Amino acid sequence: MQIHRYADFVDGLLDCGFSMGGGNPEGIFSLIPWNWNQDPPYETPVRWHTGDPETDPWEWRMRVLDERDDIAYAKVFFGKSGYITRDWYPLFLVARRGVRDFEEHYLAGHISHDAKRIYEILEDGDPLPVHDLRQTAGFTAGGKNAFDRALIELQMGLFITMSGKQQKMSAQGDLYGWSSTVFCTTERFWGETVFQKSASIRRDEAVEQISIQILNLNPQASPTRIRRFIG
Repeated sequence: MQIHRYADFVDGLLDCGFSMGGGNPEGIFSLIPWNWNQDPPYETPVRWHTGDPETDPWEWRMRVLDERDDIAYAKVFFGKSGYITRDWYPLFLVARRGVRDFEEHYLAGHISHDAKRIYEILEDGDPLPVHDLRQTAGFTAGGKNAFDRALIELQMGLFITMSGKQQKMSAQGDLYGWSSTVFCTTERFWGETVFQKSASIRRDEAVEQISIQILNLNPQASPTRIRRFIG
């Protein structure tokens, strides 16, 4: 599958259903590898970190969130970034969360207290950029590592997801500095339909369908890596 521009990437992703965010060090699948010396090699204008929204995969992360409602992007695979489309998200929800809600996972010991602090803020309010979320959740500068770990934990569990980016705002109402990632709950991001669909799927069916698709995309993927990728 040859990716030359953003439109190619979106078409390819909707066809594949999911992808690692960049490169394929885990041996599963990525539409946008770091190294474009593929077999057979081909010429492509795609280059990372140029700032060109048409040919820079780094820009595509936010474009799909800003321009579409059928693709999610977050740290969802091996604690690293990845994409999941709306059609495949119910399967991953079942595989990762099952039929339990957040509180049940927390009471069962599957969710850390730090993650619970963050989740409850997003569950009860609007989407928040990282800088506001950290402050509201009460993480000090010394607690940055704990905060970052909890964010990844919640993304991997498909409880929260990225929904865009936002700059800081001064007391005078002026925007300044680099943009921060904005997070919201997955329920808010997708709405009811995705979760209603997941409720009708058994976990063994979800795991099987995802496994088959991974092998369609990469027949060399190992069973161990596939299990870690899904779960």
